[in-house]
Amino acid sequence: MFTGLIEAVCEVKSVRVTGGGKRICVDLGELAEGSKTGDSIAVNGVCLTVAGLEGRLADFDISGETLARSALGGYKAGAKVNAERAMQAGGRFGGHMVQGHVDGMGQIKAIERQGEFARIRFSADSGLLGQMVVRGSVAVDGISLTVADMDEGSFSVAIIPQTLERTTLGAAKVGDKVNIEADIIVKVVKGEIAKILPSEKKLTAERLKELGF
Repeated sequence: MFTGLIEAVCEVKSVRVTGGGKRICVDLGELAEGSKTGDSIAVNGVCLTVAGLEGRLADFDISGETLARSALGGYKAGAKVNAERAMQAGGRFGGHMVQGHVDGMGQIKAIERQGEFARIRFSADSGLLGQMVVRGSVAVDGISLTVADMDEGSFSVAIIPQTLERTTLGAAKVGDKVNIEADIIVKVVKGEIAKILPSEKKLTAERLKELGF
């Protein structure tokens, strides 16, 4: 379990193809201290297991399924990634519940700078958008954010200066692909409500509001 509060921006040092997947090497920097083989670390929001650790360099194996469902398959040496170690029991919970199980990919559609702040709009398919609600939580490349608004093909978030400074979003560009994980609570609630609604009624954000959510 993760919180979506990024601990460090790290660099991918190498990527190589393996049987049915890929192995990436990431320079964890200070996060390597206290980490060990077998630990879970979220890399741009994807929960990966440390397969090997030598100094600051950690190896991660990525399965074909993960490559197909996330943006990790397109990463090359030199890419910057957000990293967060798994939450410790009893630790402070400052973000929201992030599983590291990416629901799909989105793409940066627009970036509007507002002084030291920014508003970023992401395009996403209907399946992803159907798992979100306005003012609900969403993890974008592992970063805990709040959905500011939604339309038929996209959603936007407001980014504070600290997030721009401490995550990859500060250097993001229009067209960049991102990993998206919807809030597990919203997914569970919408899933349960869908079971009791007539099948011909589509479950939408507006319908959830009508039901009192």
